[in-house]
Amino acid sequence: MERRYASHPNEVKQFDTARLRQEFHIPTLFTPDRLELVLTHEDRMIIGGAAPVREEVKLEVDLKELGVAYFLERRELGAINVGGPGSIVVDGAAYELEHKDCLFVGMGSKEVIFKSKDAANPAKFYLNSAPAHKSFPTAKTTLAEAESGALGSIENSNERTIHRFIHENGIQSSQLVMGMTQLKTGNMWNTMPAHVHPRRMEAYMYFDLPEDAVVFHLMGEPNETRHIVMRNEQAVISPSWSIHSGVGTSNYTFIWGMAGDNKAYADMDAVPMKDLK
Repeated sequence: MERRYASHPNEVKQFDTARLRQEFHIPTLFTPDRLELVLTHEDRMIIGGAAPVREEVKLEVDLKELGVAYFLERRELGAINVGGPGSIVVDGAAYELEHKDCLFVGMGSKEVIFKSKDAANPAKFYLNSAPAHKSFPTAKTTLAEAESGALGSIENSNERTIHRFIHENGIQSSQLVMGMTQLKTGNMWNTMPAHVHPRRMEAYMYFDLPEDAVVFHLMGEPNETRHIVMRNEQAVISPSWSIHSGVGTSNYTFIWGMAGDNKAYADMDAVPMKDLK
């Protein structure tokens, strides 16, 4: 498990492209038959992926990094399958996940195993984990069952559907919030006008991108914006003080995950367009 430290905005405004990517960009999430994890000191979120192909993958790390007896002793986990059919086995109970289904695994679960149904079309489980102070039941939701709503317009090139999986009115958690945003064909912008939410950090994972397409992920303080070029199935860490918006060379889908002081999805501080620099 790789470790990333938190950064102050006064430092970040001086970063070049390589340093920005080193601190915030997560290029590799899905390595066949392996677990890939990054621990960020931004609210102690763990971001990663499990890609079982011919072998099952267990949720196991060097526990000295977390100071616990097992991974979810004091944590909770959200997993969204962005690949083929698969399953997650939690303490012996199997949960089948189709493409874009979500599973929440509560604090105290001791054994978590990721499996694919077909090695020719393997599952890819995108993972977010946050510290927890209370245990909530393991629960699954499908894309069709999620609370969904339409936002934006084709005139502004941001017509999209937001699906909320782990949130106040959905799967219950201690602090983790997760969902998915799908941009419709011909739309490229997300989360613009921009906002910040100083009470929560966020992570994005972009996917459903063609091989030759990119997303320009915008970050930084509203008056000191920077960008990171993102490709398919890559993630980015967004500190609580940073905007988190993007524009692609085609439409795309992204998974958002948050952790912090509250779980209120609408708790955000809007940034007027005239203040962006």
